[in-house]
Amino acid sequence: METALIGLIVIVTLALIFDFINGFHDTANAIATSVATKVLTPAQAIAMAAILNVVGALTGTAVAKTISKDIVPQEYATLELVGATLVSAIAWNLFTWWKGLPSSSSHALVFSLVGAGIAAGGVGIIIPKGVQKTLTGLVTSPALGFLIPILLMFLLSWLVLRWMKPRVVTRTFRTLQIFSAAFMAFSHGGNDAQKTMGIITFALAAYLNTEIEIVPLWVILSAAAAMGAGTAVGGWRIIKTMGFKVVDLKPVDGFVAETSAALIIETASRLGIPVSTTHTISTSIMGVGTTKGFRKVKWQVAGRIVQAWIFTIPVCIALGWLVHKLLLAVGV
Repeated sequence: METALIGLIVIVTLALIFDFINGFHDTANAIATSVATKVLTPAQAIAMAAILNVVGALTGTAVAKTISKDIVPQEYATLELVGATLVSAIAWNLFTWWKGLPSSSSHALVFSLVGAGIAAGGVGIIIPKGVQKTLTGLVTSPALGFLIPILLMFLLSWLVLRWMKPRVVTRTFRTLQIFSAAFMAFSHGGNDAQKTMGIITFALAAYLNTEIEIVPLWVILSAAAAMGAGTAVGGWRIIKTMGFKVVDLKPVDGFVAETSAALIIETASRLGIPVSTTHTISTSIMGVGTTKGFRKVKWQVAGRIVQAWIFTIPVCIALGWLVHKLLLAVGV
């Protein structure tokens, strides 16, 4: 078997490992609120999220095309560049999972690709438009994630909640939250699995030495399956941080947070913007919490989450650059 083909197989395997890790790392995004409010048991929530992650992953490729074409041009694609990107992103994901921090798998991958790209061809090969699109998502998704739940909660309170007895509110939104958790899982699969599709397509462009416009079907199916399998494994460390340590949640709170976050993520997916589901649901939970009173949110925990977001970009750029240099140095 030729060396290049072996390299491609290794890269595709690494990409699916990243996707699998992304699944269990980001399981909390889809299910933490429904577990925290006891609407679903952890087992029920994980099973539902795994299935809907797969379904969501099959619904589009706009984000995949951003990753495969709009960060580093395919003409500069090499298997070493893709390998460095994946090793860097996987390392950061595992570190933040170990620490229980809901960092962004999406931005770990994108900025590892930026770092490896700089190592391969200098700053000049990085496409500003694609990086700007990613940074736009980085800023706007958490901002909207914070504001929309506040507006939605006030709207619900004015139209519905003030007329309903507390036990009726709880009973009604326990049911509705199952649907909002499902929507969140679906949107998560739709945005996050596409990043793996994009990086595999980028690797195929390197192997075939040609530009690839359409994401192959086998890439879509394998990325969807890996994401679903990782989600099925679960990520209890981050579930505890997201669901229990930021703010105390009731079913109506979970419904508002999940619905708001899912709408933002789904919109971004259709626009080809690789956003962080972690950022979006985290700030949605905080936004809901502030409607109960500023002191109801555990801002110290929220601060640790924000630190992980801030560190992801420079750390992953540096890691991507370093791993690429090491791969070239050892002749891999």
